[in-house]
Amino acid sequence: MTTTVDNAHPITDVTSTLGTLIDDVIRPQATTVDREGVFPRQGVDALAAAGLLGLASSTEVGGGGHGMRVVAAVVERLAAECGSTAMVVLMHYAATAVIEAHGPREVRAGIATGGHLTTLAFSEYGSRSHFWSPTGTATATDDGSVRLDARKSWVTSAGEVDSYVWSSLPVTLAAGPMTLWLVPAGSAGLSVTGDFDGLGLRGNGSRPMTADGLRVPSTAMMAADGAGLDTALGAVLPWFLVLNAAFCLGLAQSAVAEAGRHVTRTTLAHTGAALRDAPVTRRDLARLMIRTDALRAFLGDTLTALETGRDDAMLRVLQVKALAGETVADVTDGAMQLCGGSAFRKELGLERRFRDSRAARVMAPTTDALHDFVGRVATGLPLLDEANR
Repeated sequence: MTTTVDNAHPITDVTSTLGTLIDDVIRPQATTVDREGVFPRQGVDALAAAGLLGLASSTEVGGGGHGMRVVAAVVERLAAECGSTAMVVLMHYAATAVIEAHGPREVRAGIATGGHLTTLAFSEYGSRSHFWSPTGTATATDDGSVRLDARKSWVTSAGEVDSYVWSSLPVTLAAGPMTLWLVPAGSAGLSVTGDFDGLGLRGNGSRPMTADGLRVPSTAMMAADGAGLDTALGAVLPWFLVLNAAFCLGLAQSAVAEAGRHVTRTTLAHTGAALRDAPVTRRDLARLMIRTDALRAFLGDTLTALETGRDDAMLRVLQVKALAGETVADVTDGAMQLCGGSAFRKELGLERRFRDSRAARVMAPTTDALHDFVGRVATGLPLLDEANR
């Protein structure tokens, strides 16, 4: 499991462009996206136009050719400002990892140049967070096409993207546990079947979808029939878990920064003292900072393990989202407590970050599942039981 090594200059160039977009588009709209639960279309389109959605695409098809470290830096910055936008981008890059490896050149080129937005469609009503056990079916037809039928429970950017990396049972059931397909948006038989009114990430458009007699050509299959789980574990999972950790880091860092500003500038009229003048306040802020910096260090080590092909790379990938999910939940909760009643007002933006942070624990693979995976890898067991494959 390896990823491209990035030097400092591409990161500087990318984050400079991103900073402008954050100031001009993403930050000004973050409150509206959250309050109204609307998809952050203007911000996503601005990121695409600036080339920031094709960062990991090959230079061969016009992409940036960057590795995971650069993309993680982008997700982190976005999460600090608008969790919904960051999640849309995160899922786009997780799906792009499959398309880069197995998708058609024209779609790869569309992603590279910002003209194609994609996402994953793995979670199903029948298997819930166990994405590795799809229940949706793929059936060969007499005309050579394949019929897909499924009820997907959560699809980020549902109805907003140009394609879906879609999971199903294999066409030939003996072939393996899962097959992946590239499903174009607007396909006959594909529909969004509900709305999203969530606690957090309210603009990420994570809605249920149904495939009812959806037909795709056999060439829509990505990798071999039945090989989808190996592709999901080898190509998708590292990007998904690492970028989730970057997402959590951005939320945590922004919460700590806001808490620090609040305790510095807020004074007590009857004493003239700032909140920061109390040792207990400084101690609590320091604890939040240390937790966040520890996550940053662990994420950095995970990226290094991937870039250098270290033996513990898979273990680090599994650990990093579990650590990040717990860290961001604790840090945003601590920031809320540190800022007291002021944190419950929307002006600080802390309550939005607190709500957005809750998603990391329950997004598949959940924290509980990751703890089990880590324990299995650490004790020499396969990642999944054969019964689950």
